[in-house]
Amino acid sequence: MKVDIIISADHIKDEYLSNKVVVVIDMLRATSVITTALANGANRVIPLLTVEEALELAKQNRKYYILGGERKAVKIEDFDLSNSPLDYSSELVSGKDVILTTTNGTRAINACHKAKRIFIGSMLNGKAIVEKLQDLNEDVVFVNAGTVGQFSMDDFICAGYMINCLMEHSKVQLSDIAFTAKYIYENNSNIIDYIKNASHFNILKSLNLHDDIDYCMQKDVFYIVPEYRNGEIVNAV
Repeated sequence: MKVDIIISADHIKDEYLSNKVVVVIDMLRATSVITTALANGANRVIPLLTVEEALELAKQNRKYYILGGERKAVKIEDFDLSNSPLDYSSELVSGKDVILTTTNGTRAINACHKAKRIFIGSMLNGKAIVEKLQDLNEDVVFVNAGTVGQFSMDDFICAGYMINCLMEHSKVQLSDIAFTAKYIYENNSNIIDYIKNASHFNILKSLNLHDDIDYCMQKDVFYIVPEYRNGEIVNAV
C-alpha cells in the first residue's frame, strides 16, 4: 500500500487522484462536524461549495434540512448551525439531512470527485478510517483541506496519526511527506502544543472556540466511516 499526502485543497489534481482511495481531513472543523453529525443520527451530510447553493437546496424542505457552516469561522447568516461539531447534537440532527458549506472542508471534498473512493477523516474517527483502509489494501492519499489553500499544521498531524495507526498492522510505503507527517505525530504527543502555532488554531482561539478545539483533538470517539459518493456523505460502516 502506497501512502501520500496532499497539503491543501489548492494542490488537488484530478489526474493524481484517479483510481486512488482518498481520506479528506479538515480537523478544525468540517470533517469533525461531519463525523459527529452522522454519529448522532443524521441521515446524510450534503457538502456544498456556496452559501447560495445551500440556501436553494434547503428551500425544498426547510423542516427536514439542517443548514450548517461558516465563512471565516463564523456562522452564516440565516443558517441553523455553525461549523462547531458541538452544535450537531442528536436532538437536532437525528433523522435529518445536514447541508454543509465551509471555507475549506467542503471545498476539498468536492474537489476530490475523481478519486475511486472518498472517506472523511478526523481525530474523532481515525482508527475506524484506518481499519477501512486496511480492509481495502489500496493506495491511499490523505487530502488535507488546509486553510484557504495553504498548508495547515492541524490537518497534517491528524494525517500523521492515521498513518501511524496504519503502519501498526499493514505493509506501507510512505512518500516523503507522509513519512514527515508520521514523524511529526510521533514526536508531538501533546497535539495542542504542536498546533498552537497554526494560523487556523489561532483564528478559532481568537473567536473563543476553545471547546471546539478540545473536542476535535479527541482520538477515536466514534467508530464511523463517512463516505462521500453521489454528492452526499453517508456512513460506510
